[in-house]
Amino acid sequence: MPTPDTTPPADGTLAPCACARPGDGTHAVAVDPEMKAAALRRLRRIEGQVRGLQKMLDEERYCADILTQVSSVHEALRGVARILFRNHLEHCAASAIRSGDPEQSGAMYDELVELLYRNAR
Repeated sequence: MPTPDTTPPADGTLAPCACARPGDGTHAVAVDPEMKAAALRRLRRIEGQVRGLQKMLDEERYCADILTQVSSVHEALRGVARILFRNHLEHCAASAIRSGDPEQSGAMYDELVELLYRNAR
């Protein structure tokens, strides 16, 4: 199976995942059902927080209070990212690294480094 090019594109988007299903390029090798449910619950909660932010702004609430809530949304999104990153490590990265294909495992290492760099900002 050819390994997708994981060199970051010039437009700043992530390259295709090195673990994607053969011929697909858009789906993970596996998604833990409990992880998926937890991430979806958190995203729905975040959606409510964002609606609350819109209401606060519409009501011209105190800027510092709005900024505090924005910070809360950022932290909640980081929590979702941690869940997804763990799934990626447990399933996608582990599969690519265990494949024994030096190109595939190398591409996965590159992808992980890029993901860590992007999420550390």
